[in-house]
Amino acid sequence: MKERIHLQSISDLHTLFNLGNSYHPMVTVLDFSKVTEQVEQQSKITTDFYSILFKNYCKNNIKYGRKAIDFQDGSLICIAPNQVIEIDNEAIEREDKMGWGLFFHPDLIRSTSLNDKMNTYSFFHYEVSEALHLSDKEKNILYESVQKIQHEIQENIDVHSQQIIVSTIELLLSYCLRFYSRQLITRTHTNKSIVSQIKHVLNQYFSDNKIHEQGLPTVKYLADKVHVSPSYLSDLLKKETGKNAQEHIHFYLIEEAKNLLLNTDKNISEIAYHLGFVYPQYFNKLFKKKTGKTPVEYRNLN
Repeated sequence: MKERIHLQSISDLHTLFNLGNSYHPMVTVLDFSKVTEQVEQQSKITTDFYSILFKNYCKNNIKYGRKAIDFQDGSLICIAPNQVIEIDNEAIEREDKMGWGLFFHPDLIRSTSLNDKMNTYSFFHYEVSEALHLSDKEKNILYESVQKIQHEIQENIDVHSQQIIVSTIELLLSYCLRFYSRQLITRTHTNKSIVSQIKHVLNQYFSDNKIHEQGLPTVKYLADKVHVSPSYLSDLLKKETGKNAQEHIHFYLIEEAKNLLLNTDKNISEIAYHLGFVYPQYFNKLFKKKTGKTPVEYRNLN
């Protein structure tokens, strides 16, 4: 059975790596070229803090989500609190091993504007296969931010420390957002294939009348069909089509609703139930939001 390790604090992280006391109770930067990993094999690790990892020497010994992480080429992953990381096989270290990790507790940003923005950084919920592959220029940009954070951590903490550290973390995350957007653009061919698959899955779902049997398809259902994470799928669809995954589901739902309104004698409640709505008023509200008309108005006008 795999050992389960839960790290509640930055101090717990330092203890795990035998690093002594941390300079700051809620944020730390690790230089992986100087850290010897102390985690036993066959371990599962969860934390109460955010982790941003960039490494070039760890091959297939860490599993995050459904796949093993291969850091050989120097990729970056962002992990939200309470995500499970599995340690499986023995790490293969390179002579030129390098990398860094930025770890910060949610309490660090709790009373700041960054706290309200964290949900916009959907890459914290991507799968490992959707990790960010950085150019040399991008690596340097992120590393400069990490160095600034590390320098500030090692200074005497004063009334300005939190603002400076949090602002620099926000800058780093903004760069990550930019670089992930660039990566989505450079993978246009693959993305278009996924968009086509999603259209086929939704067409099939509604034509097979699964909505009546199983209710509305979820974003996770679609993501599983194309083997990506729900967050990545929504970002990809938004980039390629202007509509996220939930909006795509609603589009096909409304199209099916229009077909039922014009081609059947079902009343509005029957159509709502057929489309998986427990309460017809929710169907009415969504239909009007998407079309500008109530279902009755749409039926009467056509």
